[in-house]
Amino acid sequence: MAKAILYLEDGANFLGESLARKGETAGEVVFNTAMTGYQEILTDPSYAGQIVVMTYPLIGNYGVNKEDVESKGVHVKGFVVKEFCRYHSNYRATQSLIEYLDEHKILAIEGVDTRALTRHLRLCGAMKAIISTKDFDLKSLAKKIKDVPSMEGADWVKTVATKKKYIWPADKSFKKPRFKVAAIDCGIKFNILRILAKLGCETHVFPPDTTAKDILSIDPDGVFLSNGPGDPAAVTSVIRTAQDLFGKKPIFGICLGHQILGLALGGKTFKLKFGHHGANHPVKDMLDNRIGITSQNHGFCVDVKSLKSGDVEIIDVNLNDQTVEGLRHKRFPLLSVQHHPEACPGPHDAQYLFKHFVQMMEKKTRGQK
Repeated sequence: MAKAILYLEDGANFLGESLARKGETAGEVVFNTAMTGYQEILTDPSYAGQIVVMTYPLIGNYGVNKEDVESKGVHVKGFVVKEFCRYHSNYRATQSLIEYLDEHKILAIEGVDTRALTRHLRLCGAMKAIISTKDFDLKSLAKKIKDVPSMEGADWVKTVATKKKYIWPADKSFKKPRFKVAAIDCGIKFNILRILAKLGCETHVFPPDTTAKDILSIDPDGVFLSNGPGDPAAVTSVIRTAQDLFGKKPIFGICLGHQILGLALGGKTFKLKFGHHGANHPVKDMLDNRIGITSQNHGFCVDVKSLKSGDVEIIDVNLNDQTVEGLRHKRFPLLSVQHHPEACPGPHDAQYLFKHFVQMMEKKTRGQK
């Protein structure tokens, strides 16, 4: 272990100790309030470009396994905890979290007062940060941090999305797929694909620069716009594709996909002060007044005042800050949510939304016959 420093854009700094890996890394620092699910968080492509702070004080208790991954790699820029557990215990575990982070070359530090750090970020907002084990000169770090790119205007989707189309088959319990779904990959999580497979969907996953013409060429029953990292306004190719698909196929968007649909419908997005990152965010369904606890991971949001079309209906609202959590269109078969109904980690209160997507495809299919 070596001494390490977490230096923030506003000059605040926190000392700690690194694990096996030494060096320097930079990104936007955000906090996550989930008590568990660190493996899913680390492998969630939506965290690309970010340093993640876990608010729960002890991380790594149950180790790491082969199943609980949301992509093929680890995408965080850095990982900050109060304390790493040295003695994990779980029958599924194949290695410790410390070994896993070192294997994936992630600079991680412990010994940081994560509660104080979280309060600082809550008060001052998410900001650029540097983790270093080799440079403790505050003036030097202040100079370096100016060169760290901002999340605003940044297209991180191209760094995590697939470069080639691939197919995620429907569950083997189905003799043949019930539906063919075209998914635009902006950083799609595996559990989204798993849930679609369990519902009988064969999902064709396309790169983010795919045109509407190419998507329609496979004649899908529905189109899915995935979660992903960065500023949605920077992902212009997917916004154009979404606009070209309106009214042609049922569309379902999650997280970044929701924001992209909001932009495609003529709205605007803005950056939240410190984002929503955790597994306990209350959301109100405006259609039936039900309240669900949701998993969330986003730093941008659709501006409700910018949605001027009378055909766009707000269906979900965040009860903490009243931000938009869900949209649907009155004329087009279109549904989107800002939160993560697939969870992983998190509650399953909103998983029924995938069945709504299936119902949209069923209705469209019946209408074509």
